[in-house]
Parts: sequence; structure tokens; C-alpha cells
Amino acid sequence: MPIFDAYDGTRLTYHLRGEGEPLVVLPGGPMRASAYFGDLGGLAARRRLVLLDLRGTGDSATPADPGTYRCDRLVDDVEALRTHLGRERMDILAHSAGGSLALRYAARYPERVSRLALITAIPWALGMPATPEQRLAAARLRKDEPWFEDAFPAFRAWLAGEGEYDPVITPFFYGRWDAVAQAHAAADEEQTNESAADVYHSEGAYDPPATGAALAGLTAPVLVYAGEADGGPTPELARRVADFVPNAEFFVQPGGGHYPWLDDPERFTARVGDFFEG
Repeated sequence: MPIFDAYDGTRLTYHLRGEGEPLVVLPGGPMRASAYFGDLGGLAARRRLVLLDLRGTGDSATPADPGTYRCDRLVDDVEALRTHLGRERMDILAHSAGGSLALRYAARYPERVSRLALITAIPWALGMPATPEQRLAAARLRKDEPWFEDAFPAFRAWLAGEGEYDPVITPFFYGRWDAVAQAHAAADEEQTNESAADVYHSEGAYDPPATGAALAGLTAPVLVYAGEADGGPTPELARRVADFVPNAEFFVQPGGGHYPWLDDPERFTARVGDFFEG
């Protein structure tokens, strides 16, 4: 597996899947190892996926300074990867919390971004978190699912801070709660660095006014991709990101959840693949 050194000497790893032009893929979680992407629903058949394991996750080393897990400080790791790859500019796909990392990167290094796809990305970097109300409204759309009656009270309690995360609520994050989704969810705990995740969004990670102002000058095409059934972000929240960049397009995957490549691989691969092919 390919390895490179970050600015502070931390040894970072990425994984390659597929053939063709490279597409740098930034994971969410936050701080979940890139293994959860698989081949992104078959996107590896169209692009060579460069799946970065963020520091302290997957096969990447643990840094000496835990403060470097903060989202804004991870921007330097993405830039180190670009330099290592020898690319003047690069295409980037970012999922979930990784979307804020990508937005911070694009704001700091706009000239280094060829195209950017933000997949079900909550825009913390722009000061727009997903609210409990938005999440509950999306959850109510699943009222006809057989698991809803048991899951909804636990979901509401978790969002209100009145209960711990209960695995019974996990189906809300998937458009289809089938065997594929269940296997994907079962790997979450092992793949995620929880202590690093606590630092990712910590104080100082974001500067929404500065990021929003910088993105106004971004010339690279941006795809904002939402899932119809996702609550974080809802399509309405995701759509607001497109207002910050001049060259944005917006797409909602019918029935899609937070991991849309699992819900409808063919639709996901076609839409995202076509975007990166221009």
C-alpha cells in the first residue's frame, strides 16, 4: 500500500482501486478508515480511486499531537497527498464530514482543485450543521418501514441528548436497510477512531465567514450530491452549499440515504462518473 509523509512526519497511507485518472477520496465519519467506501458502488471501473486513510485511521500512523486531528489541520495532509501524487490539480470526492475538510481545502488551495464532489456532506465548514429538527423530519419519512416503531423513540432521545446511541437507530442512515447496509454498519465501530472524531469538529476547526468568502472565488465545478432520505444533511440543507460556489450543480438521489453508493450503485456511479468526466 502506498505511503507518504505528512508535514509533521506522520506516515500516511492511501489505497488504490480501479484504473484511469486518479480521484482523491476523503472519508467521513468523522475519522473513519477509507475501507468503508469499498469501490464506491463500482466507480472504480471509471476512475482510479485514491482512498486516503486520515491520520490515526486505517493503515495511517497515529500522530504525536492529537490536536492535528482537527479538521482545519488535516488540510495540510490533503495538500501533502497532492504533492506526493505529483498533481498540479486534482479531482476530489468527499463524503459526509469529509466534505468540510474538502471545503476547507478548496478555500485555502482553490487553484489545486479540478473538480469537487460533495457526497451527503453536512456543511459544518460553512456554519450549517444538521439540526435535530431536520433529522427528525427526515426520519418521519420512514414511518412505513418495519423497524421504524422501535427506532424512532430511540433516535429522538439520542438527538435530544437524553440517551446514548442505540444501534436500533442505524437504519435511518441508509436508504435501504438490507444485508449490504447491515454489514456496512457493523464495520463502523472497528473502522472509526472515536477519540480522533472528538477532536475533528473541536473549537477552531472552522471559520465559516472566511471559508464562505474564499469559496466565492472557486472556479472549479462542484457537484453537491444529496440523498432523498438522508437527514444529515437533508436535501434542503445540502442545496444551500451550492449557493456558496459559482459553478455548482445539485443532485438528489431518489431514495438515497447517507451512503448513496450502497442504495443505488448504478445511479450513483453514472451521475458521479459523468460529473468527473465533464
